[in-house]
Amino acid sequence: MKARNFLLAIAVASAWGWAAPAAAHCDTLDGPVVGAAHRALETGQVEHALIWVQKADERAIREAYAKARAAHAAGGAAAERADAAFYATLVRLHRKGEGAPYTGLKPAGHVEPSIAAADSALASGQRAEVENLLVERTQAGLRKRFDAVAQKKSFAPTDVGAGRAYVGAYVDYVHYVERIYETAAPEANADAAHEHNAPAPKAATRATATPAARHGH
Repeated sequence: MKARNFLLAIAVASAWGWAAPAAAHCDTLDGPVVGAAHRALETGQVEHALIWVQKADERAIREAYAKARAAHAAGGAAAERADAAFYATLVRLHRKGEGAPYTGLKPAGHVEPSIAAADSALASGQRAEVENLLVERTQAGLRKRFDAVAQKKSFAPTDVGAGRAYVGAYVDYVHYVERIYETAAPEANADAAHEHNAPAPKAATRATATPAARHGH
């Protein structure tokens, strides 16, 4: 149980530390950002949308929202176009807050398996689905690298080619463990990945580059 909990912890930390904003589902039509925009229009409460952007972008969202609400009340094709424009504005500014580029709205269904599992677990209130996915993924990555270096460990001292193959596998294995260990540190701030008071730091680059420099490979 302790080993499983440890693997879960490092898997979750890795998900925050290595996540690339571009891989998120916030720009899909069935993602949470567009869902929030839809709720804002349906309920008349712009706050549903405002929580997805930085404070500096509130004015732009309120203006886009007002235009959409005005057209939305009339219905028809004009309302659909206005809704789509509001969705795009909210997603674009949300992406800007994450430090990610906006490349347009994506069709529904374009969601990474990990994110789908995370949302499903949150909706059901049961974390087992996402927990199992993360633990299995982390175990598989560790097992692959450990086995690769273990198989190359016994090489003849005079066989430089085999020695280099061992070193390559060893470096890959150690860096994998080190990256996970660093991102799983208790003081790591997972909220920084989606901080909306300032552009999010590019944690993915820092998390992967720092261990390599520290280990000297």
